[in-house]
Amino acid sequence: MEKGLVSIITPMYNGERFISQTIDSVLNQSYPHWEMIIVNDGSKDNGPAIVEQYCLSDKRINLVTQLNGGSAAARNNGIKRAKGQYIALLDADDTWNPDFLEKQLKLMDEKQALLVYSSHTRMDEFSNEILRPFIVPEKLTYKDLLKTCSISCLTGLYNTEKFGKVYLREDMKSLRDDYVYWLEIIKKVKIAYGNTEVLANYRILGSSASRKKKKVILPHFKVLYNIEKLGFFKSVYYLTTWAIISYFKYRK
Repeated sequence: MEKGLVSIITPMYNGERFISQTIDSVLNQSYPHWEMIIVNDGSKDNGPAIVEQYCLSDKRINLVTQLNGGSAAARNNGIKRAKGQYIALLDADDTWNPDFLEKQLKLMDEKQALLVYSSHTRMDEFSNEILRPFIVPEKLTYKDLLKTCSISCLTGLYNTEKFGKVYLREDMKSLRDDYVYWLEIIKKVKIAYGNTEVLANYRILGSSASRKKKKVILPHFKVLYNIEKLGFFKSVYYLTTWAIISYFKYRK
């Protein structure tokens, strides 16, 4: 583990359209001590060739290639290779504001926290804002996270110093795998702290699972019932709470 280093893990599958914007947002960070591990998950487009050009110009960017295994497998591949004290997940179509890392690390230091997250915009494929920014609560507990996931994948920053690396469940098949990841971490750290300032930009595409809630209802219930082992009635309660909050979360 290299103290102060942020390891940014980016899974990429056919990401040629947006990957340059994602990498540029990392290159523009005011905090310079980072490594970016981009895991090519069996892409069939020009995405890997684009990333290779960035690797040549900046040694902090690394490209890893694997057979297609889904986002959880790709993220785990990156986490295994990560050398940093901090782990951040950034998908290949999302972006950070230039002060994202600087302000998140500052919040982590101020709160003596091991897990922080931030507010973010919601944008379409053309980088136009399509919903109001998602403003996060200032802190979360495990029970809060059961009700709704306020830690969006692109804004979570985890300090591995005390509890070590945490890996995603690959059996989730890229549905709710990041949610289970945050649940696993918050059970260890107890409290996560949120930055209400908008520091990142989440891209919602037509095929985004976040917009197709019907598709994730059953996987979400399985998380609560099979993985978290909350029992049937508690699982139904938290599923209902999640569904109601999600409805309002994605209203314009």
